[in-house]
Amino acid sequence: MNRYIADLSELPAAEDAQRAFTATDSPCVAVCSTLFDDICRGCGRTAMEVANWVFMTEEEKREVWVRIKAQGYPRRNN
Repeated sequence: MNRYIADLSELPAAEDAQRAFTATDSPCVAVCSTLFDDICRGCGRTAMEVANWVFMTEEEKREVWVRIKAQGYPRRNN
């Protein structure tokens, strides 16, 4: 097998991939403004929350999600 051709046999089935998405996944909508703003205009997280997202527990992520949803985030078109 050519080493430059990807082996797609390891990919999950479509229904399994959809189930993998949870509310604790990143709320990022690629409208980042944490360099100049205290709160990102796209996802509503603080710069520290954005930077530490991958290190946060599931419970911490849920707490952030609850807060940003209550504040009307994430926003795609600002």
